[in-house]
Amino acid sequence: MREQARQNVQSSGRRSGRRGVVTAAIGVALGALTVGALAPSAATAATGPDPVQEGLNKLVRDDGMPAALASVKDRAGHTRTYTAGVGDVATGAQVPRDGQVRVGSNTKAFTAVVVLQLVAEGKLRLDDPVDKHLPGLVRGDGIDGGAIKVRHLLQQTSGLPNYTEYDLPLKHYKPKDLVDIALKHKANFAPGDKWQYSNTNYVLAGMIIEKVTKHTYAQELQRRVIKRIGLRHTYFPTPRDATIREAHPKGYLQEKPGAPLQDVTEMDPSWTWSAGQLVSTNSDLNRFYSQLLGGHLLKQPQLDQMRTTVGGADKTFGPGARYGLGLVSRPLPCRPGELYWGHGGSFPGYETRGGATDDGRAANVAVTIQPTDKNAMAHVDKVVEKALCR
Repeated sequence: MREQARQNVQSSGRRSGRRGVVTAAIGVALGALTVGALAPSAATAATGPDPVQEGLNKLVRDDGMPAALASVKDRAGHTRTYTAGVGDVATGAQVPRDGQVRVGSNTKAFTAVVVLQLVAEGKLRLDDPVDKHLPGLVRGDGIDGGAIKVRHLLQQTSGLPNYTEYDLPLKHYKPKDLVDIALKHKANFAPGDKWQYSNTNYVLAGMIIEKVTKHTYAQELQRRVIKRIGLRHTYFPTPRDATIREAHPKGYLQEKPGAPLQDVTEMDPSWTWSAGQLVSTNSDLNRFYSQLLGGHLLKQPQLDQMRTTVGGADKTFGPGARYGLGLVSRPLPCRPGELYWGHGGSFPGYETRGGATDDGRAANVAVTIQPTDKNAMAHVDKVVEKALCR
């Protein structure tokens, strides 16, 4: 949802001028602010410089990220956290170690887990039509909720238009508002014919969770995932909560390289709901993906379904990427034939990338700007790979 989100933030900020949505641009170039805020690379004669710290330093120095954070877990469960840059470009404040960030579409993996738990409990089936749970809601030009299955939603093969590709002023939204925006547009293809990323799929998945459980999405997420595996710094913001609760680096918007920065840390995140509203930390994401792959959140049949992937996601997630049910597999170049599993997320002011391997390694990296340069995002992915290849 990155590019359209950036446009929405910009247009809403110009129209409303609301405090906490987009502040006045900060007229200082990134490079000048971050020099001197780079952490030294830990080194020994035997191992040389730490590749993760070096990677974060380069993201700040060469790619213009205000801040970069990482958390890396080895097979034995030992965790190391890293920072580079500054947490506030106006004050030069330090980056909070393992600070909270908006983790965007990593939320989809959480949503998929809850749906699959309900499948294991016999409360719904992956091959249920959407109409069974949300009768009459999903209708439009080439759109039929009787033909779209729950599996299509989680797999991103429904053909539903992506509501974030259209005008989306920043305000408070209810989930149905987001679906209604999508349904004004023609279907992209027939269900199951292709793969195409659409946030609409995961808003509908969240609505199905509420319909089946008769509880709010936030309540089910808290009980079934967050509390269950002890994610102490992860939460789903309450309605109209524009803040980030714990220590966090500020998030920034930059319209183009070299342009002034705009502080977009605080905003109502309801426009992403069950597709991208979570706040978390790198270490909590490591725990989530590790616990998921380790079988602590899903029974084996549902985990196998989640890990059954389809092609088409490489243009969105990078070379070799494949999409399962809210879970993305990516090849690990240093270990031919090995994959790591995660999702990644984009939200105005923040980008997160990472995942976990089957043998217990995990790494997540966050930066505090949505890069306008695709090469910069590739560099973030490279830091994740270096961390998992150590």
